[in-house]
Amino acid sequence: MLATVSARIPWYVWTSVASVSCILSGVYWDISWHMSIGRDSFWTPAHIAIQLGGIIAGVAGSALIVSTTLHRDAPLRAASISVWGFRGPFGAFLAVWGGATMVVSAPFDNWWHNAYGLDVKILSPPHTVLTLGILGVAIGSILLVLATMNRASGDMRRRLEWLILLVGGEMLVLAMISIIEHTFRSNLHRGDAYRALSIVAPLFIVAAARASGRRWAATIVAATYTLFMAAMVWLFPLFPAEAKLGPVYQPITHYIPLEFPMLIVVPAIALDLVGERLEARPRWQRALLLGPLFLVLLVAAEWPFASFLSSPASRNWFFGTHYFAYFMHPEWHETRGEFFDDPTRTSAFVQALVAAIFSTGIGLLIGDAMRKVRR
Repeated sequence: MLATVSARIPWYVWTSVASVSCILSGVYWDISWHMSIGRDSFWTPAHIAIQLGGIIAGVAGSALIVSTTLHRDAPLRAASISVWGFRGPFGAFLAVWGGATMVVSAPFDNWWHNAYGLDVKILSPPHTVLTLGILGVAIGSILLVLATMNRASGDMRRRLEWLILLVGGEMLVLAMISIIEHTFRSNLHRGDAYRALSIVAPLFIVAAARASGRRWAATIVAATYTLFMAAMVWLFPLFPAEAKLGPVYQPITHYIPLEFPMLIVVPAIALDLVGERLEARPRWQRALLLGPLFLVLLVAAEWPFASFLSSPASRNWFFGTHYFAYFMHPEWHETRGEFFDDPTRTSAFVQALVAAIFSTGIGLLIGDAMRKVRR
């Protein structure tokens, strides 16, 4: 019989949240560092923050596995799996693997930059290894919190539901950052931007919302992303920075944040309102209805908002559209407030519609499966 959790939130839940939070903060900081300063060394505070998140997950997961293996009366003994003679929650094993992979990616990344210079794209080979490690840590962490929540009841469960939504929102931020090359402001009148958003956003929002079971869960997850990204726009320019690589096309006196958050909170509200009324329907019917609803409302909100963000009216501290990376040429679409042409808009939006349906369906499937996690 699986053990139930005590009245206090276990320590490994807090380390799980801390590891994902460190990674998220470090990833954002690292991209801002590249936009503001350039890559001057591997040992930047941003890189250290990312690796610290992996180390926290690896050390905490290892401690959990060792204690559960050595003590037959350990609280998680009955809620564990066995791997090569070791016992522990599945999430702990995944977090240890993810943390180790992240650490291994560090010297690989340093060698890559010394050999080939700056990355042309975000997903270079060492960054791909790092991304796999981050996924291991993030999924392992959320599984640890999930299993604890699903074994809990009453006030303890309600508190853990909030933590699930917090970690789910942080994972959404990481997922949205991973597609940032497709969603720059100058791309937001192109179908491929909404195709990328339809692949990523519904999956993470719906999965986390279904797992928690709380009312307005999708809105809370999307709001977590919105508040984090907006807060970074407001906070990062407060800290001084100076470009150390050339050519420098934009004067840099402070850190450059990423762009103002996408308005995914608008369709997320609709998912909560409509999804509750569709609860009795089969999963595939809900996906067929909620996926297009998400895409239509996202386009309806983001398309005119992108036009506003590309206008002089948004060039202020709140929206931050006057912040440009040092390497952005004055004649680029982004700096001129222009949009790229889209000759394949119709086909891209058809693909976006299909992607939204499948992403929503997979999110529902994963979310329902997450409700059953107890080990």
